[in-house]
Amino acid sequence: MIVPMKKVSIVVLNKERRQALEQLKKIGVVHLEQLEGNGEKFAAYKEASNNAMNASAVLAEVKVPKKHGQPASLSNQEIAEKCVNVISLTEQKKRLLEEISNDSVELDRFALWGEVNPDDFAYLKEKNISLRLFEIPEDKYSLVDSSAVTISVNRAKKTVRFLLVNGGDERPAAIPPEAYEVPMPAVSTAEIARRIEDDEAKIAGIDKALLEEAIYKDMIDGFKKSLESDIQFETVYSGMGKEEDGKISDLAWISGFVPVDSMEVLQNAVKENSWAMAYCDPDEEDEVPTKLKNNKLVSLIYPLTDFLGTVPGYHEYDISGWFLLFFTIFFGMIFGDGGYGLIVTFAAIVMILKGLASKKGISPMSGLMLLLGLSTVCWGTVTCTWFGLQPEQLPQWLVHLSIPQISNAYADVGWLPFWSDDASKEMLTTAQNLQIFCFTLAFLQLSVAHIKGMIRYRKSLKVLGEFGSMLQLWGMYYVVLSMVVSSSLFSFSEIVYAIPIGLISIGLVAFGFVLSFVFSNYEGSIGKSVLESCKSIISVLLGVVNVFSDIVSYIRLWAVGLAGAAISGTVNEMAGPLLGHAILFVAFAALVLFGHGLNMILNLLSVIVHGVRLNTLEFSTHLGMSWSGFKYNPFAEKDK
Repeated sequence: MIVPMKKVSIVVLNKERRQALEQLKKIGVVHLEQLEGNGEKFAAYKEASNNAMNASAVLAEVKVPKKHGQPASLSNQEIAEKCVNVISLTEQKKRLLEEISNDSVELDRFALWGEVNPDDFAYLKEKNISLRLFEIPEDKYSLVDSSAVTISVNRAKKTVRFLLVNGGDERPAAIPPEAYEVPMPAVSTAEIARRIEDDEAKIAGIDKALLEEAIYKDMIDGFKKSLESDIQFETVYSGMGKEEDGKISDLAWISGFVPVDSMEVLQNAVKENSWAMAYCDPDEEDEVPTKLKNNKLVSLIYPLTDFLGTVPGYHEYDISGWFLLFFTIFFGMIFGDGGYGLIVTFAAIVMILKGLASKKGISPMSGLMLLLGLSTVCWGTVTCTWFGLQPEQLPQWLVHLSIPQISNAYADVGWLPFWSDDASKEMLTTAQNLQIFCFTLAFLQLSVAHIKGMIRYRKSLKVLGEFGSMLQLWGMYYVVLSMVVSSSLFSFSEIVYAIPIGLISIGLVAFGFVLSFVFSNYEGSIGKSVLESCKSIISVLLGVVNVFSDIVSYIRLWAVGLAGAAISGTVNEMAGPLLGHAILFVAFAALVLFGHGLNMILNLLSVIVHGVRLNTLEFSTHLGMSWSGFKYNPFAEKDK
């Protein structure tokens, strides 16, 4: 459930702001509204935090010898100075590398000219001997007029390098346009080379200094973490309301949100500290944090939702239980292989035993892994899928545990629908039965979404709009079976037990559309609701198509599971011939471990992409959820 919140405003004496915030932090129940920090102290904390973060990132790249002495404990001031020093060294190194890069380019420019010293050229010019450097394509060198006095330096890489003697400051007409004049370096090439050597020596010294500082990285990380608390406190302290009509007031105030089950704790603190407090229910416009509260079983889904960063809005639904239920089913179907499920289950049990041995208890992650592993084992059992082996390669008792209609062991057998006993009719294959199962999951999960919507709007005519959407879903379910599974078995003229289910499905879609069109936008007036639907008639019509596509989307559960089974089967076929030779056993083991390990990784990615999507997109869309919430994060001590 989403815990109800109260919006609170607390007023304290301005001179007691710091003490009041210390008390609020110890209580740790108020989620404060967003504040903007300011002031010198806040800026100093931010600068120190940025320095620590940058210094830590730099030192993380430094390889510290495994055997190094334990660094002496430093004060926060000394650690801050270390951070500044690391950043300074890094900036020096960056500047030196840029200088080396520029000098190297300049040195490469004269690599084929030999040693060039502009002072020598200046000296010759004083003696009325002017020399200028030129480069020209080898096949164009003959175009240089004989009136020009040139000295060929060398020919390399299809280029001729030559000196023009006493050509003056202007470019002589005797030099063809194909010739490129080489600008003189600012200093001699020997000086550039020496400069590079000096810079490299300085960089070596900087690297040595950074290596000496790297042993303090853990202290810097701890310092950075402590600064986060200081910044949070200073943000609140400096951002509290304390001005009235542009003047500093004797009072200061702050607002936030408190779970209703924590209000008593806050009220007691208000009385003890002689503060003033007002509270009320949040308005629709308020940005209210979301605090979820569920039993231990449902809470197993939290590691996944935390990883995804999905939080329902305060005014949305908490679907943690439904998310866990259907995600567990989806995981088992996508992983699909009972053997893989045993591996996941074994890994979860190891994690649980390790947690119990260390007295940390069972973590939600290990509990979730155990649940998902068992789900995969169950699905592998009913479909007779074990490490991609063929049914005839499995013990008969495993085959007998499977459900024939969806079992790989009975893939060649046809099945009649439950309402028919006419053997002359088309039979359902195992693949078609699995497709029906996928669409039935869509039918159930999306129906849950609309039932929740009907419960929410039970006091409004909008409930009829939700009911209409559900009728569309039910009718479209049969349409999907007809169009995707079998048009003959699920024809629109089909009659089951004297009930024309084909025609009824069309009627459900049509009647549901009318109800949805009239009442989905109801806000006190049917006329206005119809007008709103008319304004967005295109999206309303596309909504019917979306219901079809949302149901069909669940076929990915079968398709992705089928792909995984194909990969595991291929791995077995490739490794099988190696099994009969003792000398090739190592190659067999390596291929099996690599192939099935890779397949498990791909299955895990498929779960994240497809299994999660069906909950956070299709299911959530029918619920009208946008996952626009943010977590309840009270102003509290870090160890809380």
